[in-house]
Amino acid sequence: MSEEKKGIATVGGNPITLIGPELKVGDKAPDFTVNKDLMEEKSLSDYAGKIKLISVVPSLDTKVCEAQTRRFNEEAAKFADQVAVLTISVDLPFAQDRFCSVAGIDNLDTLSDYKTHAFGKNYGVLIKELQLDMRSIFIIDQENTIRYVQYVKEMTDHPDYEAALNALRALV
Repeated sequence: MSEEKKGIATVGGNPITLIGPELKVGDKAPDFTVNKDLMEEKSLSDYAGKIKLISVVPSLDTKVCEAQTRRFNEEAAKFADQVAVLTISVDLPFAQDRFCSVAGIDNLDTLSDYKTHAFGKNYGVLIKELQLDMRSIFIIDQENTIRYVQYVKEMTDHPDYEAALNALRALV
């Protein structure tokens, strides 16, 4: 059974339970399997040799998640081939594709945690009550060591973009 963390995060001020470990800077990044589309799966090893910025959003169909994804899409263009920028949500892959085409998102990979919630469980962001992944940011170096983590305390709040980007710039 996965570890449950109660009372460390909220949705609209209401406490929620997060499933999985609380990862910290210096931890080895856990592997995961998510979907690029309905059939193609991706895992941490697909981004071997690159710095990874993983932006986790509950659903691309909300304003804060959209703004977060747009911001990291813009920033991704500045890092070219050095950094893999991933947005992970439990939205279905075809909904992610539709969002990206309408929003002009083309500098990052959108990946879906809808099937097994492996990412959410392994990274400690699966919301037990909603079966969504909690807003968070992970920056992982080329050796798959976590170099930056932010678990956003309130789901409707924005992450600290500047802190994440400063941590990323320090690695590049």
